[in-house]
Amino acid sequence: MAGMGKVYLIGAGPGAADLITVRGARLLAQADVVLYDALVTPEMLELCSQATLISVGKRSGQRSTAQEAINRLLVDCASEYRLVVRLKGGDPMLFGRADEELRALESEGIEVEIVPGITTAVAAAAVTKAPLTRRGVARSVAFFTSSTAPDQPEHPALPHTDTLIQYMGGREAAATAERLLARGRSADTPVVVVENCSRHDERIERLTLTDLARGLGTAHGPVLVMIGEALRLREHQTRGRQSSAAGALPTRG
Repeated sequence: MAGMGKVYLIGAGPGAADLITVRGARLLAQADVVLYDALVTPEMLELCSQATLISVGKRSGQRSTAQEAINRLLVDCASEYRLVVRLKGGDPMLFGRADEELRALESEGIEVEIVPGITTAVAAAAVTKAPLTRRGVARSVAFFTSSTAPDQPEHPALPHTDTLIQYMGGREAAATAERLLARGRSADTPVVVVENCSRHDERIERLTLTDLARGLGTAHGPVLVMIGEALRLREHQTRGRQSSAAGALPTRG
């Protein structure tokens, strides 16, 4: 549409400012306005200090901006600014509600471009040195979340796959483990839990499916739960970085 700005949906990656793509960082440095998620770090926002910053954070269980309001704000910003950035944690196209924002912008004829980011599952696999696939052991991976739309079942069916990655899994992880055990998954199936992936307060916990069914400790940031035989420690692999900070994901022996 003539006279309208262009909107970029940019993936911020898992959290660390130096894990955003070069393209994403370049566009942030050129942006006139940036609408950013709650999980975007202050260090990331330093990359766009010249821009007008608008928080549109959405966090489970907390007061947040409604998606419809974010959609309207994006359209309004495109009518006022030349270069609009919607900055999302991880990758915009995975659990980022990109479909709703794309629909709102496209219905107004506003030009949109997607800049992918490193999704948290890949970053978590890297930091824990735990491949999500392993030859002869696991050749399929599923990303899923227990969060659903209001008109959807509260507990949708779990994917049938070798490696399961549960996003936003802190409060739902125990129920997932119970369902997998009931399905016949081995009790000692490896589980890796990563909180605040790639950030200074990152916490890693290694446990089994039976341990997970008992629940996790209190978490203070986004939690990713990885489940599957591909995550089993290698012969010479150490247990890796694990926080002993009190109050969050206490490490099991």
